[in-house]
Amino acid sequence: MSKTSKIPPRDERAPTDWRGIAMTRRTRERYAAERRFELLGLAAVIISAGFLAFLLIAMVTNGARGFTQSELKLPINFPQAKLMLDQQRLRSAGADLALAVAPIKEATDRAAIIAFGPGGDDLLSDGAWLRVRDAIKADPSLLIRRATLLVPASTAIDSAAKDRGSAADKARVVQLQGKGQLTTSFNWSFFSGADSTDPTIVGIWGALKGSMFTMVVTLMLAFPIGVLSALYLEEYAPKNRLTDLIEVSINNLAAVPSIIFGLLGLAVFLNTFHLPRSAALVGGLTLALMTMPVIVIAARNAIKSVPPSIRDAALGVGASPIQVVFHHVLPLALPGILTGTIIGMARALGETAPLLMIGMRAFISAPPDRITDPATVLPVQIFLWSDQVSAGFVEKTSAAIIVLLVFLLAMNGLAIYLRNRFEIRW
Repeated sequence: MSKTSKIPPRDERAPTDWRGIAMTRRTRERYAAERRFELLGLAAVIISAGFLAFLLIAMVTNGARGFTQSELKLPINFPQAKLMLDQQRLRSAGADLALAVAPIKEATDRAAIIAFGPGGDDLLSDGAWLRVRDAIKADPSLLIRRATLLVPASTAIDSAAKDRGSAADKARVVQLQGKGQLTTSFNWSFFSGADSTDPTIVGIWGALKGSMFTMVVTLMLAFPIGVLSALYLEEYAPKNRLTDLIEVSINNLAAVPSIIFGLLGLAVFLNTFHLPRSAALVGGLTLALMTMPVIVIAARNAIKSVPPSIRDAALGVGASPIQVVFHHVLPLALPGILTGTIIGMARALGETAPLLMIGMRAFISAPPDRITDPATVLPVQIFLWSDQVSAGFVEKTSAAIIVLLVFLLAMNGLAIYLRNRFEIRW
């Protein structure tokens, strides 16, 4: 009997034979499925990038107009206006009261009619006289001479100067620009003003300052309590049903809708403790409740990532348990803790629903000075502007969204930097 076996025909080979028909067909189908999956993933990425690009282009296109303003060169003969203001008083503490009762708006409207003809006062913004008032307060010597001030133009003129108004308004803009009476410049007052009913003079500084106060209160409460809670649960808490219940509760709280925390803040901080409504203090307390579970979860994961050998080595050289935790475990886990904290704070910065529940949607015409002053935050300000009827608020809303996105990107970029800078690979 021959020791060599006959090779079976191709169709009779085992299904695991790479040269067989069945295996060749399965391999071809597998490669085809992988190519389809790759194309589906690529299509999903392209679609997502397309939507993101559309959003960014729409925001930048509308928001870019919000960062510019149209101003009229308004010549005013202050001695002829007869404002009857005492220059010495304008340099004292009573300047605000003296300016409040002075007929500055009437004098501004008369100067506009003289400079631009009948109906010239309609070319001015409703808040143009405020610019004149601030100029007088800054330089009381204006009252004894003539001066040309830059005042904001009306919404119709501003829109026409940006190619979005009616034909009549555009013709008037061309006429004013031909005479050198209308200029367009960067709107610095958008970063220094507060809310207003006039879209030509609104600013985000009031909302931005309120956001800063709210974030400071949130960070001062959520970070130490969250980190200490994570340390206790990971390093000291016994493993029993109580700690298991606490862990499950923390994980569930991290997934609770944010508006629930708003209801909690309304019931506890306002109705029970009677804290000031629409204050950054209450907003910070509410957002701290929402952010704390996220910080606890991130801190626990960072603490778990520290190898047990670090603890054993520290105990072996005579360190006490608390020294092990605060001299070795916590410093090594700090980069991960900071990353999770910044991501949680970025989420809190963009929240609107819980702050609406505690009344932080009030009309705030002056930036807050303390955490107990009435305030609003940037997301709520965007929400309020988007609900306005005036077309001038559309571009201001987009500009405020761009500012908010810049802050969120900066915070996320800081989180990435901290992770890459202090990350330790074991």
